[in-house]
Amino acid sequence: MQKNICTFASRLDYKLMNKNNYVAIMAGGIGSRFWPASRTNKPKQFLDILSTGKTLIRSTFERFLKICPVENIYILTNIDYIDLVREQLPELTDDQILGEPARKNTAPCIAYVSYKIRQKNQDANIIVAPSDHIIINEDNYVATTTKALDFVSHNDALVTLGIVPTRPDTGYGYIQFLEPEIEEEVYKVKTFTEKPNLATAERFIATGEFLWNAGIFIWNVKNIIHAFETLLPDVSDAFLEIEDDLNTPVESLAIERAFTQCPNISVDFGIMEKAPNVYVIPSEFGWSDLGTWASLHAEYKKDESNNALSSDDIKIYDATNNMIKAPKDKLVVVQGLDNYIVVDTGDVLLICDKSKEQYIKQITLDLKKDKKGSEYI
Repeated sequence: MQKNICTFASRLDYKLMNKNNYVAIMAGGIGSRFWPASRTNKPKQFLDILSTGKTLIRSTFERFLKICPVENIYILTNIDYIDLVREQLPELTDDQILGEPARKNTAPCIAYVSYKIRQKNQDANIIVAPSDHIIINEDNYVATTTKALDFVSHNDALVTLGIVPTRPDTGYGYIQFLEPEIEEEVYKVKTFTEKPNLATAERFIATGEFLWNAGIFIWNVKNIIHAFETLLPDVSDAFLEIEDDLNTPVESLAIERAFTQCPNISVDFGIMEKAPNVYVIPSEFGWSDLGTWASLHAEYKKDESNNALSSDDIKIYDATNNMIKAPKDKLVVVQGLDNYIVVDTGDVLLICDKSKEQYIKQITLDLKKDKKGSEYI
């Protein structure tokens, strides 16, 4: 696969700042699996979860400045987070921050940005990507997405990026691919499988026919809107009805009407798993979806006992394999723990077995029902 990446890089004279290239960054999630650091009023995409000095959304935004002009970057977020986006991405105008009036999964918000961009540029090629992923090798990422943009600008295709798997991980979706039909290094998608069990994941890896689903999409605006009209007509009808109001002062009111008519459905299920023209590009750029504390442990620098520590003020004694995050000015001493998550946010302390971190989401649901606990969600 590395040879293919080098081939991608050789095509960077395609023009990274092509004015037809657009980016839509999805930043509306709550991030409940990263509680207690991630809260409803400030979820993980707006946090410096990696202790790098930059929030996740800021890092994602800066990465895409290498691919398209700043005026072609849009943020899809919940209306409650518009001020957070303004604060962290002051380069953007209000017109580039699209507030969703309701959480209805990814299909309605992607339709929103697609119809809005089409009004401005009918030749637009759009990357849709989450705001909270880690990309280690940004040069490979830029090369791969540039390859995808070039491909969709010349073909009737909906493209997704598939990560070359390094292990049989049960936390990711999988994409099965066929041999290339149109162009070398771009493969026709055969099947999507959501989070298989371990035995199935091991079988997938052994075949060499499967990639991890990164949830990063690239398409031409005409092709994605055609897919909405064909496969999700309820969504396309809602936005066609208010299309003339987009990019006008009454856009926000029109969007409220459109969202009330939209079903709660993901673009994966509604379009990508059903469309006949879906392709995947195998990719290697040091990717993680950063979905859990355990995945954060994998990305942090570790001490000699495999502990990931967010601060030099965390002191470890006879403890191994832990993920420990605490305020920088707080002394934390941990003795005797193995394979635990310890998160201190000042007002909440979480201590959880790392192998059972799936309970964190249930904990947040339980706390919402508790008068005292709901204050900390």
